[in-house]
Amino acid sequence: MDRPELAEFLRMRREVLQPADVGLPPGNRRRAPGLRREEVALLAGMSTDYYTRLEQQRGPHPSDQILAALAQALHLSLDERDHLFRLAGQNVPDRAARSDHVSPGMLRILDRLTDTPAMVVNGAGETLIQTDMAIALLGDEAHLTGNSRSIVYRWFTDPTTRQRFPVEDHDHHARAHTARLRQTVTREGPLSRAAEVADALLGESREFAALWRNHDVGVRLTDTDKRLIHPELGLIEVFCQTLVDPDTGHVLLVYTAAPGTGSHEKLAMLSVVGAV
Repeated sequence: MDRPELAEFLRMRREVLQPADVGLPPGNRRRAPGLRREEVALLAGMSTDYYTRLEQQRGPHPSDQILAALAQALHLSLDERDHLFRLAGQNVPDRAARSDHVSPGMLRILDRLTDTPAMVVNGAGETLIQTDMAIALLGDEAHLTGNSRSIVYRWFTDPTTRQRFPVEDHDHHARAHTARLRQTVTREGPLSRAAEVADALLGESREFAALWRNHDVGVRLTDTDKRLIHPELGLIEVFCQTLVDPDTGHVLLVYTAAPGTGSHEKLAMLSVVGAV
């Protein structure tokens, strides 16, 4: 662990960011450039004291989880993230098999969608980050742990997951989830997170195993509008636009509804209803 270089790198990356770059309000007049330490700590989900000690070269040896959170909070590129891990004396994460690091460009887009349900997911169907409106629409998926992080795993193992969608749509969702997971396993390989999810499901779900044997690919959820059942607002019909990051394979999902429709009004009410 190179404490002086780590501290300097964190400080330099913090000072080149402005609150608007990370979706924060400008706040009061600033005497120093860039983000405040407490703002970085908030974005990374750690205490201000912990982060301050890192910048003062007296912090503990940060874990992989801490470093990943800091890389995301500081909107680091993949090269910068890898550099951060090396300075901290940690092994660099495998980019292809396990990439939970959302690119700065994708984050900048997401930061500007504060009034829209939007989220970033990886090839294993794991939600990496959500807007508050997405949490209100779908629940907090980014803080789930283990295999349950994957919507594909939850679809086949947790009956409550399907309650959020009309029964007549279930079969198509099951086929689409399975097809996308298979494509990801083929692309990212047998050591990928997607392969872990698939292996777990093959041992736990007969329905998934039967669909997996079909070798379907190209079955999509987003070619047409999607129907969701909100526990308070009822049925909402949304369009799901996607943006793919070619470097990581992450997908930005943005949910909208046609103006003038009941679904459009319900989406607008999400900010009042709050998280489900």
